[in-house]
Amino acid sequence: MIEVQNLTKQYGAKKAVDNLTFTVNDGEILGFLGPNGAGKSTTMNMLTGYISSTSGKALINGVDILDDPINAKKNIGYLPEIPPLYLDMTVKDYLNFIYDLKKCKIPRKAHLEDVCGLVKITDVYNRIIRNLSKGYKQRVGLAQALIGNPPILILDEPTVGLDPKQIIEIRTLIKKLGKKHTVILSSHILPEIQAVCDRVIIINRGKIAADDTTENLTKNITADHRLIARIDGAREEVLKTIKGISGVVSVTADMEREKGVYDYEIETKEDADIRRELFKRIAARNWIILGLKTSEMTLEDIFLKITMDDSFEIKMKKTSDEKSEKTEKAVPADTESEENDKKEESKEAEE
Repeated sequence: MIEVQNLTKQYGAKKAVDNLTFTVNDGEILGFLGPNGAGKSTTMNMLTGYISSTSGKALINGVDILDDPINAKKNIGYLPEIPPLYLDMTVKDYLNFIYDLKKCKIPRKAHLEDVCGLVKITDVYNRIIRNLSKGYKQRVGLAQALIGNPPILILDEPTVGLDPKQIIEIRTLIKKLGKKHTVILSSHILPEIQAVCDRVIIINRGKIAADDTTENLTKNITADHRLIARIDGAREEVLKTIKGISGVVSVTADMEREKGVYDYEIETKEDADIRRELFKRIAARNWIILGLKTSEMTLEDIFLKITMDDSFEIKMKKTSDEKSEKTEKAVPADTESEENDKKEESKEAEE
């Protein structure tokens, strides 16, 4: 587990990172996003002990990265944006060097074979790193992060320089690693974050602007409640039928997609789920639903809105504060304890 408490990094009068607080749970894959200059890389460097914080704490499995850096770093596998490679070494020599540097206790030969197999660099094991393609160098960098089987992986742009096939392979690997490791993943490829991560933190101007799942961020940002239904049926009759469903605010028909087939954009009231009733009414008239989807925002839409409009950042903070208040009210441990004490006192008095 990673716990970040009021983490701050200041360079002169400028705060690169401003009072960050968040937690990454065991087995969670966290996407860490932010525009250039937002403080994202600075935060990751502080988490790994590469630079020190001005104030605040970063706890790695309960160990403060500044108070006890050696034990804290034993829990971390780190892949920076530019992999830390010795170009004149062979892949074999380099990974053996990292194995010794980390004082790894896992059987050497079997462990290095497993790591090379995971990132698919077995075929270049005896080649000099300098002569490898950028994609293979990136994989060697990922291999060094995996040596020692650390419980926490911090990966900064792990798919830079990879071709589409290799990107899919690394995505699959990260999902697999997330079952046994805590992973923080930073990437500018937003569909990659959306496909891989359980949760997303967006940092902007050194502060956390959003912290939630992509689905929840969409609900918090947009007031739109729309469905797009592709229906094979008489256009005017379909419009009339959909308008008659309880919870529907408005419905419009798009251009004809196929003969007799239209896309209908349906806006509903908040919290209204019309999907079942829509299906019943369409089926009862022997029409066919060929497609049904929500008009949800992509992670790219969310990222742009949060980082380019201050009002969204304020809204995210307000929503987060409201969640915290609800959680505190839902678990009134002190109140329950006081009530139990009063009951006990009352029983004693009766006796």
